[in-house]
Amino acid sequence: MMNELQTMELKYLKSLANQYRNIAAASTEIINLQAILNLPKGTEHFLTDIHGEYEQFNHVLKNGSGAVRRQIDEEFGNTLSNKDKKSLATLIYYPREKLDIVLTEEDNIEDWYKITLHRLVQITKRVASKYTRSKVRKALPKDFAYIIEELITEKSDISDKEGYYNEIIHTIIRIGRAQEFIIALSYLIQRLVIDHLHIVGDIYDRGPGPHIIMDTLMNYHSVDIQWGNHDIVWMGAACGHLPCIATVLRIAARYGNLDTLEDGYGINLIPLATFALDTYQNVNCDAFAIKYNTDYNTKDLSLDMKIHKAIAIIQFKLEGQVIKKHPEFEMDDRLLLDKINYEKKTIMAYGKEYPIVDTDFPTVDPKNPYNLTPDEEQVMTRIQQAFLKCEKLQQHVRFLYSNGGLYKIHNSNLLYHGCVPLDEEGNFKSVNVDGKKYSGKGLYDILDNYARKGYYAKNDPAGMRKAQDYIWYIWAGPNSPVFGKDKMTTFERYFIEDKETHKEVKNSYYSMLDREDILNRILQEFGLDTKKSHIINGHVPVELKKGETPIKCDGKLLIIDGGFSKAYQNKTGIAGYTLVANSHGMRLVAHEPFESTEAAILHESDIFSDSTVVETAPTRIRVSDTDVGAELRESIKQLELLLQAYRDGTIIEK
Repeated sequence: MMNELQTMELKYLKSLANQYRNIAAASTEIINLQAILNLPKGTEHFLTDIHGEYEQFNHVLKNGSGAVRRQIDEEFGNTLSNKDKKSLATLIYYPREKLDIVLTEEDNIEDWYKITLHRLVQITKRVASKYTRSKVRKALPKDFAYIIEELITEKSDISDKEGYYNEIIHTIIRIGRAQEFIIALSYLIQRLVIDHLHIVGDIYDRGPGPHIIMDTLMNYHSVDIQWGNHDIVWMGAACGHLPCIATVLRIAARYGNLDTLEDGYGINLIPLATFALDTYQNVNCDAFAIKYNTDYNTKDLSLDMKIHKAIAIIQFKLEGQVIKKHPEFEMDDRLLLDKINYEKKTIMAYGKEYPIVDTDFPTVDPKNPYNLTPDEEQVMTRIQQAFLKCEKLQQHVRFLYSNGGLYKIHNSNLLYHGCVPLDEEGNFKSVNVDGKKYSGKGLYDILDNYARKGYYAKNDPAGMRKAQDYIWYIWAGPNSPVFGKDKMTTFERYFIEDKETHKEVKNSYYSMLDREDILNRILQEFGLDTKKSHIINGHVPVELKKGETPIKCDGKLLIIDGGFSKAYQNKTGIAGYTLVANSHGMRLVAHEPFESTEAAILHESDIFSDSTVVETAPTRIRVSDTDVGAELRESIKQLELLLQAYRDGTIIEK
């Protein structure tokens, strides 16, 4: 066994020797990696529950949840007025748009360029200081890489440094490159202020621009995503799973966001609109009001209500088919279409008879209520093909798969969207998945596996179909970690006025968030050190209005959903939490509602953000304390073995 290990190690070292061909090359890399270990850790930015609100998302991304403004405050202190600091911050967030305004307002544009470029260079130097020159070089915009490197690198051998730097800036202005240079520096500052971005779920639904958010994330320098239940249902829809497609359509109709599908993704909804117009022409659709925002065109209201009802009925039928196929889902309480008494206009639910507000269902056969009509089948087949063939949606969903998962462990933090299902005693809940019992981390892993199989297992059509049913279960199942409630009472909210039927009971997890023993058990389950680790959680809006707090168990757990979505802001009282973790510790940021990008540019109105320090590191956190640090230490160890192999002649230098 020992010989086998030694042979494998020698093979690896010989492979490494192709990259570091002699003692000098290996030694240089060891010194370089050792130096990186001693640098301050990069800043991590955590966002969750964005729900299509792309303007606020883009602004928070640009300002790094206040990180840019903090850098400006620390760099310039009292030497700049608050007005000048605001102007500089807005320029960094929106350089192109701000320059257009400045060019019409400034009398002496050359002076403004000179002052602004000096300030931007100072901030760039500051934000670049925690990275290696090599990492900064990789981030530099190609057109200005050499000039920026000259400006932000100390020149100890030049006697008149100020004259040297001034001459570079003067030349940039003289040859007419100041605007492009300002734009390049602004984007570089945004890029360097945040080293890595975590999205803790729910990019999709409710708001108008999830496709814009996905485009932004695909171009972001470093990001991971923990899937939320609203992401999962879109992933299922992209797989072609009919109940998921119907759910995505219903939610889009409900929130007046069908444009996201038609214009954002180019999915043709004419078959659905034509079907709804014909079938529901003289049908009561009052229960299917649209929750629209200010951008909604109310001329579409009547048609959208018909589409809303048509697709809701299709959804309930398709869900019923899946539930009947999978008794292990334990979701028979969701089978309600067959419990309607059309003569009495009542429904049997939870062992009780309730009046029902609407029984005008032209496509429901009371004897076979879960069967689609031929017209419904035809509509869904055509829309299914549109989802499967939509290249933009498929690109976005592939990105979610390749950069995401149901949870992530990163730098001693456990990130997940919903919960770790617990029973009433606080033990990990045992869940039946395809005939076997899973709990805790095992439940997350098996469901993550099914989510991937539902998209990728094209060589196993039957297995793929079953996996897609599990994707739908992850969206709405009673023991799904990312849903975390006993049921989704969509049907009841449309049709039963009695609010006792609308209740969705949260998993016991949510009542135990201040119990350190429970949180420690979860951290241990995922292999984390309970003394220095945190759980970072999204999904359930923190109702600040009711005195709820996002900080649980002295900061061991942080729930950072505070209502990015406008639909939640009346309930939460704020417009979302974000989290910033840098080399000094962790800072929770509570955001006020965002007016608009236009207001941010014209009035320099940054989002007002109230910042709370969750944890201050006793000494500055270094790269050596992170996951990257562990990888670098392993690389150093291997390089030192290579060095030894060169020195004792086991491997010959080249």
